[in-house]
Amino acid sequence: MNTLVRENRSSATNGERAAEQFITPAATVLENADGYTLEVETPGVNKESLEMWVENNELTILGRRSLPAVEGTLLHRESRSENFRRTFELDPSIDAEKISAKIEQGVVSLTLPKAEQVKPRKIAVV
Repeated sequence: MNTLVRENRSSATNGERAAEQFITPAATVLENADGYTLEVETPGVNKESLEMWVENNELTILGRRSLPAVEGTLLHRESRSENFRRTFELDPSIDAEKISAKIEQGVVSLTLPKAEQVKPRKIAVV
């Protein structure tokens, strides 16, 4: 994981985001020949409530969720309504312009391709 991302746990720079409470979601990093896959667990988050951006070589994932309305008197709830936020510092070998993402069953999967200049290549002998 050290070659892909280093987590940035500094406080948010945006004043409104800094005032919110966030949960740090669990993440998994996989590497293959073409790049990396970053999977982030965000239960209760859908495509419409998910934001991701790269700024100053940092990838930020922000997922907002809300609990369904309850009819009647709520006696007990273990689900939490906090939003998710996690920021990673990207390794220079990642081509940030080609990052893609999808969300399925509360898991955000990001494809982080390696830049062409860092991929191994064969040299032809003439």
